Amino acid sequence: MAGPGSDLIGKEEKEAVLEVLEAGYLFRYGDRSNPGFKGKVWELERVLAERIQTKYAVAVNSGTSALLVALYALGIGPGDEVIVPGYTFIASISSIIFARAIPVLTEVDTTLNLDPQDVQRKITPRTKAIMLVHMLGNPGRIDEIKRIADENNLFLIEDCAQALGATYKGKAVGSFGHMGTFSFNFYKTITAGEGGAVVMSDEALYERSFAVHDQGHLPLRQGVEQGGRTVLGLDFRLTELSAAVLLAQIQRIDAMKARMHEIKAILKTAISDIEGVTFRELPDPQGELASLLVLFLPNEEITERVCKELGSSNLSKSGWHVYSNMEHLLDKRTITAEGCPFTCPYYQGGEVNYTKGMLPQTDSLLRRAVNISVGVWDKGLGASFGATIKSTDEHVLQQAEILVKVLNKYLK
Repeated sequence: MAGPGSDLIGKEEKEAVLEVLEAGYLFRYGDRSNPGFKGKVWELERVLAERIQTKYAVAVNSGTSALLVALYALGIGPGDEVIVPGYTFIASISSIIFARAIPVLTEVDTTLNLDPQDVQRKITPRTKAIMLVHMLGNPGRIDEIKRIADENNLFLIEDCAQALGATYKGKAVGSFGHMGTFSFNFYKTITAGEGGAVVMSDEALYERSFAVHDQGHLPLRQGVEQGGRTVLGLDFRLTELSAAVLLAQIQRIDAMKARMHEIKAILKTAISDIEGVTFRELPDPQGELASLLVLFLPNEEITERVCKELGSSNLSKSGWHVYSNMEHLLDKRTITAEGCPFTCPYYQGGEVNYTKGMLPQTDSLLRRAVNISVGVWDKGLGASFGATIKSTDEHVLQQAEILVKVLNKYLK
């Protein structure tokens, strides 16, 4: 079990892959006059930009690559700070370090996304960007965070890895910031096993993002080009096979979201009257992806007992989704011995340290939080009880009965 897209792989994906394989051309570039070149990556970028309501999209080989492309395209690097939540997958943080900037860990609130008040407190003259992660499919406080970014002349990066399909006030997440990033790995809304994308509406950022993802090239080359490259880039290209799978999957997003909302409503209704249970705050209840149902219980002891019976764990134990579990971050185990960016002479912020307990509000919330699966089944998120996108109403009701019984056992 994984994300909803993984559970729904079927004949459409198989046919799309076979079309590319039979044509015998797997590279993302080609000549349109060549019948073997299907242009699947180009088409994916067009469809994704249209869906997110941005002018441009660049498909890449992972969500981590998407974050790196965004950071590099924005010119974030040595001497800069980027505000990022302490509850997010480690890639949000490690990508900042690989850009040679300093991650400034910030509290989450009851949305389990960035707390605007702590964001405001963490801004310094060195702050270059805010990375708003729409964690667990729930849009963050976009209005407040965007206002803070605008007032302080900061870049806003939306990390939408877990939120493709989510909207806020009718607009897709990823369209509010300067750049938005997505992941298509095994646990995400749609999947090709791996993959990602970065979206934007600024043409200069598009050209720079494209160059970063493909050895400095400008969009959209058709074959081998020599000279004229704008910057030194890397190779984060997506293959035609991956794009073919994603084009089949992207057509299902709205149906998946609708079904997850139905499943979540059944589970939430069953437990909504149980005293002591509260729910994660949703800035836009209709717009959230609804891939998970998050409960807050009165204290850590009760949460531990409930989780033990459900075969899950509280969110503080969600592995590398929680800053305090990221031992390589806490120890600043950089890829090279000199310790850059933490020892970088361009950085004027003094010694940087990350310690367990440095985000007490986040720690307290996560210790009392339980993930109930709706469309994402991921032990790494503590989501190993509940339903999946393929669950029948009968199965969801059975799971709801179990959940009610367990909660009543420890809350009465």
